[in-house]
Amino acid sequence: MEQIGFKMQLLPGHAEEYQRRHDRIWPELSSLLHAAGVSDYSIFLDPDTNILFAVLRRQSGHTMDDLPQSELMRRWWRHMADIMVVHEDLAPVQRQLLPMFHMD
Repeated sequence: MEQIGFKMQLLPGHAEEYQRRHDRIWPELSSLLHAAGVSDYSIFLDPDTNILFAVLRRQSGHTMDDLPQSELMRRWWRHMADIMVVHEDLAPVQRQLLPMFHMD
């Protein structure tokens, strides 16, 4: 099991909407992420900067790299694109974070 962290950027004034959409995350999207080997996925907001910090665990042999080819994933990106900084293909701009410390 590998733990990774990354950050994304929420557009100003959209924290409540981001929370609302994730409170109602589509069950089929959760299933897709689990099937790709993702578990224990959390996203935190820094309200001063609108930076979203995400951390998740993924199994060895995960298929996360295949998620952008999924129509369901692309549909979620379209659903979220109006409140986040995104690439031209509407995928959220993500910056991988380097692991520096972990305590069990």
